[in-house]
Amino acid sequence: MLANFLQQWGSQNDLWIFAYASLIWRPDFEFAEQRPAKLHGWHRALKMWSRINRGTPAVPGLVFALLSGGSCQGVAYRVRKHEVAAVVSKLWLREMMTGVYDPRTLRCQTDQGPVQALAFTLSRRSPNFTGELSQAHYQQIFADASGLYGSTHDYALQTLESLQRIGIHDAALAKLIKSI
Repeated sequence: MLANFLQQWGSQNDLWIFAYASLIWRPDFEFAEQRPAKLHGWHRALKMWSRINRGTPAVPGLVFALLSGGSCQGVAYRVRKHEVAAVVSKLWLREMMTGVYDPRTLRCQTDQGPVQALAFTLSRRSPNFTGELSQAHYQQIFADASGLYGSTHDYALQTLESLQRIGIHDAALAKLIKSI
């Protein structure tokens, strides 16, 4: 899948990457530019099971995914074309470790105009899509789930705080965390 993406990208231009959760507060790659960006047709949702990073097979946690519908504010990072292969290879190890996401190139709006950006989306047909979770289920996961990179609760809180620091208000996430 990585080789296919790099072949489709073609190495002729810089690459934009859309960040909507932990890539905002921990990008772990060099970028030439970052811009506030809005993605139409997709929204940030804490609805993907995590059995490694934020949970275990016995006690699954949650991570964010882009699900179809709505819109999402985030950050677009520009990676110089001569650095793309190395950056995307590293990013693939992080985001595509289990092959859960569907990487797509999507049109994002920025103040300087639209950009096509790599984004990691999730199909509702994926076995890792949670479907609707009750408030009680979220509470249980926030109380119990922890994995390689820490707890689901800390991950959600770090994401909310990083969004707030850059002026993005995610009402659904704020409400979820406040209710837990």
